[in-house]
Amino acid sequence: MKKTKSIFVLGVTGGIGSGKTTVCEVFERLGVPVLFADNISKEISTLNPFLKKKIITLLGNEAYTADGLLNRRFIASKIFSNKKIQKNLEAILHPEVENEIEHRLAKLQRAGCRLAIVEAALLYEAGLDNTMNAVLVVDADESVRVQRVQQRDGVTKEAVRARINAQDRGTAKMKKADYVFRNNGSPEDLARNTRFLYSVLTYLVSEE
Repeated sequence: MKKTKSIFVLGVTGGIGSGKTTVCEVFERLGVPVLFADNISKEISTLNPFLKKKIITLLGNEAYTADGLLNRRFIASKIFSNKKIQKNLEAILHPEVENEIEHRLAKLQRAGCRLAIVEAALLYEAGLDNTMNAVLVVDADESVRVQRVQQRDGVTKEAVRARINAQDRGTAKMKKADYVFRNNGSPEDLARNTRFLYSVLTYLVSEE
């Protein structure tokens, strides 16, 4: 039986407004599968009854809407103002999200995929970096990030800064990262850097 070749997994992380989602969208257009940890978290939090029960126990029935979906606005208001609740919720979600990501990556590998992306804002906090072959941190000046999120979400500067402060500062992450994009420029600059990294990674994969 022919041995299945290993899959190279790049973790992509960065704070709100950094541009990490844009990077992943470029990779997707280049044909690289991207697993978005936040989407997986929302999915399993809705479909897994045991996980749902734990979240309700922690946050109350308001954690879910009347149609059974996560009440994102309510949860955000809880975790951004209370670090203990944030940590407790992460302790519930992170292991389940990691297991699901591992399952999906194994499925991609069996299908012959050689390169995949895992996007997660809290990649280091969740310990996902330990399962990645390499990590890319996308970062930008706080003023740039605030402006981007304001334009995107129509929120106040104070609201954006509160969300930024709820996440870990990027300096420590950049020191750990294998690759760093400083994204203070245009979307075209970011796309060009992403395409270059794609060419590097595909070369590394082809040499295995």
